[in-house]
Amino acid sequence: MSPKFGQAQIIDVPRLVLQNKEKWVNFNLTEVNDCIVRLGIFEGEFHWHKHEREDELFFVLEGTLLLDLEAETVELRPQQGYTVPRQVLHRTRAREKTVVLMVEQNTVNPKGD
Repeated sequence: MSPKFGQAQIIDVPRLVLQNKEKWVNFNLTEVNDCIVRLGIFEGEFHWHKHEREDELFFVLEGTLLLDLEAETVELRPQQGYTVPRQVLHRTRAREKTVVLMVEQNTVNPKGD
């Protein structure tokens, strides 16, 4: 997935969110060094998965993200983040429209390994 924006460009997240009509979308915003910054707009749940080689940061901009791990569920509200370590089984859920920034290595498969 190619980034939507290159370097030295303004990334207008509220405009991207407003233009989106899907309940679940995830796309690359930009690349920083060896990392991808992705935008997720979530409503519903994603499947259980893990990333063998990459950690994954979730940072909530809007809404509430439920991050299910094997032993617990972490609830993230706006301006809160959580890093899921590599090889940890997880899934994301949102009861309402939730906007999330994610940062991970550019080698990641967003759907899991």
